[in-house]
Amino acid sequence: MYDAWRHRFALLTAGATLFLIFVGGLVTSTGSGLAVPDWPLSYGMLMPPMVGGIFFEHGHRMLAAAVGFLTLVLAVWTARSERRIGVRRLAWSALGVVIAQGMLGGLTVLLLLPTSVSVSHACLAQTFFCLTLALAYTSSREWLAAAPVEIDRAGVSAAATFATGVVFVQLLLGALMRHLHAGLAIPDFPLAFGRLVPHFESAGVAIHFSHRVGAAVVLLTVVRLFLSARRSGLGTLRRTATAALLLVLLQLGLGASTVLSAKAVLPTTLHVAMGAAVLGACFFAVLRARRLLSPVPRAPEPAAMVRATA
Repeated sequence: MYDAWRHRFALLTAGATLFLIFVGGLVTSTGSGLAVPDWPLSYGMLMPPMVGGIFFEHGHRMLAAAVGFLTLVLAVWTARSERRIGVRRLAWSALGVVIAQGMLGGLTVLLLLPTSVSVSHACLAQTFFCLTLALAYTSSREWLAAAPVEIDRAGVSAAATFATGVVFVQLLLGALMRHLHAGLAIPDFPLAFGRLVPHFESAGVAIHFSHRVGAAVVLLTVVRLFLSARRSGLGTLRRTATAALLLVLLQLGLGASTVLSAKAVLPTTLHVAMGAAVLGACFFAVLRARRLLSPVPRAPEPAAMVRATA
């Protein structure tokens, strides 16, 4: 049964999560990760003076707490009103992930921003965002009313799944580059030290260049998704894939701006948030393709064909 208000609340939670990723990017872009050195309180207070880096770090904590509360409400609401056990489990999983994300956020402060914990914190944020999108879509009118009537002969589901995986790996590389302070390890663009392929004189250069190569791979996989969606003949999938492609192109521009502006705060932070948006668009394409299209039927085995004609 379609619950419009629960669907809207799930959309609100997903939107708040994307904004939280942007604000988290601001914390790193402004170098405010240790502006508040304790956790869970801030200088022993619930509300410290919101000045300097404290504004970004404590503001991030406040928004994270708000998103956690939204997720708790959504999980309880879903558990009480949802008949599908899979969706109920999805809601509780989202709650578990947001709690784990909060703990990781605390560890990044208490352990003084270790790279492994900071990167895990960034990647788990992307995972949680995808869970909120899944909750929003599975509670939508489209999901509840849809019945697969066409076969996925264009391979949209496979293309979307592959693109989602590639984008996630690219975000992992981006988080690693960001927290190893390798964002300007290659200071020029589109070349790298005036060359197509730089000399790999440091780990930072290797990670930065891998991230640039990954951007090209992401573009190719999303173009493949776009072409598959066009061949499917479904306007909803075509629009989703078109949005994903436009977001990727915008993301490439933001990546270039990040380097050319020497990591100015706004383009750098938008680059972080846009990466999440690209992942969300590709993941949404996965959900839509699997809901609206049926898998390609397998060709019958030769033995089965003989029995059928006997």
